Amino acid sequence: MYSINAHAKVNIFLKITGHKDGYHTLVSRFMRVEDLYDTIEFIPCECDSFTIEGCDDIPLESNTIYKAYKALNDATGDLNILNFFYKHKVVVTKRIPSQAGLGGGSSDAAAFMRLVKETCNLMISTEDLAKLGSEVGADVPFFVYNYPCANVSGFGEIVKSFEEAPLDLEIYTPDIKCDTAEVYKTFNHYLLQHISLTSFFGWDKMTSKSLLSLIVDPIALNDLYPAAMVAYPELEELDREGWFFSGSGSSFFRLKEG
Repeated sequence: MYSINAHAKVNIFLKITGHKDGYHTLVSRFMRVEDLYDTIEFIPCECDSFTIEGCDDIPLESNTIYKAYKALNDATGDLNILNFFYKHKVVVTKRIPSQAGLGGGSSDAAAFMRLVKETCNLMISTEDLAKLGSEVGADVPFFVYNYPCANVSGFGEIVKSFEEAPLDLEIYTPDIKCDTAEVYKTFNHYLLQHISLTSFFGWDKMTSKSLLSLIVDPIALNDLYPAAMVAYPELEELDREGWFFSGSGSSFFRLKEG
């Protein structure tokens, strides 16, 4: 049996820098959440086709792990991958809430790719694996590199390690699912024209703890938070003073006391 943990992430800050060809560019600080992760296992099983268990609510064609499997096959043409998954199934133990701004689907895809590289002895560099991951999802490259903390820019494909240990964070996820596409659509309609690139100059060089202490307004730290509140008004009804908003939502985070 082969196993790997797929950690959640939070966005310490997330600023939209532009819009091109239907996609958004950004500057963000991604931080791994050490105590929240899915587990992906490859378990011996005679399978007629690629088999995933533990993601029953997600159609196979929409599953990020399946998309990663297809991308690896198409890019490498390595028969070892096909043969391995005739003899193994993928079992996912989900702990990261979906549509919560914590990167669960992207982390699962990246962890799957990293584990396939190891088990099938793929001759592919981490950089090329990350580039391939960007075809699966914008957040996948960060998880492929497996940095504890990184500054992420462009369309998500530019990932630069930031030398900082992950903070001890408390996560709160309300029973609200935020569709990323809907949040970005709302951002385009109401907020895109108000982008100010100078407002976050130098943030990429500051420690995350300093940023959270200095910029206490979660709206200032995350451009998608006001868009999420417009798209999902129930978010605005939550009393989350002292909490920060991750990604396109719906999760909040703060430093643990003590």
